[in-house]
Order: sequence, then C-alpha cells, then structure tokens
Amino acid sequence: MNRSELIFLYDIKDNNPNGDPIDQNKPRIDEETGINIVTDVRLKRTIRDYLKEYKSKEIFVREIRDDKGKVQDGKTRAKDFGKKKNEIIENILKECIDVRLFGATIPLAKDSATFTGPVQFNMGRSLHKVEVKRIKGTGAFASGENKDNKTFREEFILPYSLIGFYGIINEKAAEQTKLTEDDINLLIDAMWNGTQNLISRSKVGQVPRLLIKVNYKEEFYHIGDLLKSIKIESEKEDEQIRDVEDFILNVDELIEILEINKEKIDNLEIKLDRRLNMKTNIIDKLGEIEIKTEEILI
Repeated sequence: MNRSELIFLYDIKDNNPNGDPIDQNKPRIDEETGINIVTDVRLKRTIRDYLKEYKSKEIFVREIRDDKGKVQDGKTRAKDFGKKKNEIIENILKECIDVRLFGATIPLAKDSATFTGPVQFNMGRSLHKVEVKRIKGTGAFASGENKDNKTFREEFILPYSLIGFYGIINEKAAEQTKLTEDDINLLIDAMWNGTQNLISRSKVGQVPRLLIKVNYKEEFYHIGDLLKSIKIESEKEDEQIRDVEDFILNVDELIEILEINKEKIDNLEIKLDRRLNMKTNIIDKLGEIEIKTEEILI
C-alpha cells in the first residue's frame, strides 16, 4: 500500500450541512470569506454511521447507552473488547474499522493507547460563497396547557452549498492500525453512499458529485492541496447559485498538476455524478496524457 490523496465534492440544498451547536445551530460560515465550513468530524460520522448501519461493521467511537439511559464512557467501551491491555488493543484493531481508518485514543485502566489515523481529512469548505437563510414556522403542538397558540420554531439553512473535502491516506500510519485495502474500499463506498443516504431532517438532500482517489507508486510521496486546483465558473453571483446546473466545474488546473507529476502516479480512481457539468471531460483528458484512470464501482 502506497500513499493516496482524496478529493470529495458533494452538495446540499435548502438544508444545514453542519450546524454549530454554540451558535443556534447555524451553518458554519467563515465570516471573512462567506465560505461554508463543514468539520472533518461530520464527514467521519457519516462514514461511521454508514459502515455500521449498512455494512454491519463494528464501530468503536459511537454512542452506547446503558439500561439506565446513561452514555457509556471510553474506558467502559474499551472493556467491551477484553480485560488486559494488549488483548483490548488487539481486539479493537481487529474488529473496529473506524479505528483502523481514523485512529483513536483508547482509554485503559491506568493509561491509554493512541493510534494516529491513516485517513485524515481537512475541514470541508464550499467552493463558493454562501448565504444563510432563516426560516420560521409553527410547531404541531400548543405553546402550553390550555393554550390556543402553537409553538414557533426557527432554523437556519443554506439554499445551496457545494462542499469540497481533501484527504490523505498515509501508508505508514496504516501499518500501525493494520488498515487493509478492503477497509479503504469500504471507506470510499461510505463517503459516496453514506452521504447519499443521510436522511435526517437537516441532512436530507445531500448528493455526492465527484470523488477522486490519486494513488501513488513512489513511496512517501504526494502532491498535496489538490482541492485548491478545482474551481467553479458561473454567470451567477456565488450566493445566487441554487443547483448543480448553475455552474461548470473547472478541473483544468488539477489535470495540469497531475500531468506534471504523472511519473509518480500509479493511477486515478474516479466516481462522477452524471449531472455534474465539467469544463473538461477529466476521464478523457487523463487518457490523452496517459494517466491510467478507473471508474470507482460501488
């Protein structure tokens, strides 16, 4: 296994991709740039939930409540996997795909064991400025006993946001957590289908648009910051964009960077949504410059 880089784009309409609990659960915005921010924790939660619910995989970092309704703490969770330190660690790495992917600090009786995750994501950022809208509505119930008025509610949404994540898979850290190629395939599956299957009230409507995995043949090498080479072009102002059809995705700079580094690249794996309009057909262009490209089948 050598190093890989990931680019993942998805969008959301009329909803909240990642609310800030200390700011009325508003979508997270960089106030200086107007860019929508989504934490890596949110993406990792999407992946964990999908792997548990749809692939029946054991997840270490998840909420478990006891028969009294109290949330299990880390030390108690670790005890689910054994009694002795070495036994606990070995079983967690063997059974829990999220630890193999993202690492974890495993609290033990007298100390803890920390594993750096082979898979790391930057904060997700929209590729354009966004506008936050406040929506007001009425609840289904009265505001109190013997009251005629219903309760009022308000929420904050984004009419549209195209969000991009950049990630890296580190082969040296993978050795420590015993990450496998099968685990990575499940990660890719979970990024795409996990995003598409988010059906909570605040997340419904998220659609994966583009996933690129750049696999290197030179040990310890990667280009870095690939997401910055992708831009959107639109006749509309950023805040007026409402749909994937309102812009064209420009990947020309990305293709140029890949061509410069093609001697160090083994191949690219790509998954495209059919509604995504691209200035250049990336698969055809990569073929022209003799970079092997495969469609991701999930």
